[in-house]
Amino acid sequence: MLVIGAGPAGASAAAWAARSGLDVVLADAQTFPRDKTCGDGLTPRAVKELHLLGLRDWLDGRAGNRGLRASGFGQELYLPWPDGRLPARGAAVSRAELDTAVRDVALAWGAVGLQSARAVDVERDGDRVSGVVVATRDGARHTIACRRLVVADGARSQLGRLLGRRWHRDTAYGVAARGYVRSGRADDPWISSHLELRGDAGELLSGYGWVFPLSGGEVNIGVGTLATESRPADVNLRTLLAHYVAQQRKDWELDGEVRAPSSALLPMGGAVSGIAGRNWALVGDAAGCVNPLNGEGIDYGLETGRLVAAVLAGDRPSAHGGLDLTTAWPATLRRHYGEAFSIARRLAGLLTVPGLLSKAGPVGMRSRPLMKVALRVMGNLVDPADRDVVALAWRAAGRASLRFDERPPFPAADVHS
Repeated sequence: MLVIGAGPAGASAAAWAARSGLDVVLADAQTFPRDKTCGDGLTPRAVKELHLLGLRDWLDGRAGNRGLRASGFGQELYLPWPDGRLPARGAAVSRAELDTAVRDVALAWGAVGLQSARAVDVERDGDRVSGVVVATRDGARHTIACRRLVVADGARSQLGRLLGRRWHRDTAYGVAARGYVRSGRADDPWISSHLELRGDAGELLSGYGWVFPLSGGEVNIGVGTLATESRPADVNLRTLLAHYVAQQRKDWELDGEVRAPSSALLPMGGAVSGIAGRNWALVGDAAGCVNPLNGEGIDYGLETGRLVAAVLAGDRPSAHGGLDLTTAWPATLRRHYGEAFSIARRLAGLLTVPGLLSKAGPVGMRSRPLMKVALRVMGNLVDPADRDVVALAWRAAGRASLRFDERPPFPAADVHS
């Protein structure tokens, strides 16, 4: 099996596939450790996946948090992670550290690592991918033969595009920018989200801000906003980030300039088609597995890596050529995430309506019970086995939402193309 992309999704897929006995090559375009534009937050769901990978002790040595401090519209609420089937603990780890740690697990479990190898083309044998052409830094090109292919090369997914992946922007997508800065409060046990951003003249700005404490005296500080094809983001992210940093400098005791600022666009809620073929599948950000309500994708990346490894480990050669992933993989993702993604991106789309945030924000922030529910669904913390009122209502809303989707999550390539 060949895995292209060694972030959380790809490294997780490689780790679990190698552990199941498959021969695995894990290739990445860069050399580790390497950075990745991200908020660096780990929800309890991501923490659970890291525990499964044997990284519990490693994670315990990094910054942990009790939950979310939500601020805005004259309110400040402390919302602990809920007790339940998932760990009641979150964390924040820079992607340079996290991705290296998960990749190291894959290598320890038997995967073969290949760095500085950028996927530039595919070779086919009928309807199967038989190999991927990679370019190295010295300009040389090599073909890596494969019987199975997992594509985990991120939100833009250049290899996915070659295979026919298409990102549909009629539902909500995210745009965000982040950087690192030293802080006198880097040991704060809460992650912070500011749901109300104001300009110098007091005007309500489009977007939200976050501050996630990290180990080593720094915080990840960033801003993001939601957009759709019909309502694009009307904001300069770098300018908004600088404005937000200035606003938080005194409260968070920020020291010095922002380091390594970067920005990204995020497909959300399974809003991509062409995510699988006969013997290949896209996972993580490449498959649009990002929460439309908070931009979180690490937990989905780790999960989809484990899921695809289980599917491929059960695929054995047969007279019929083995499992066809073309419909099987999108169906698997819809079964796990379809309901939640459908309702979440519908709600996220409402937040792009001008003026809605200024009316709904104060109402929501005045209700602690409502915000606790919001934290649970936004944090992807409704477990399939949960049977409480919130879980049942969330799943029912998801089923109803799916019935009205013109383009459901993880659609067939020819749906409204």
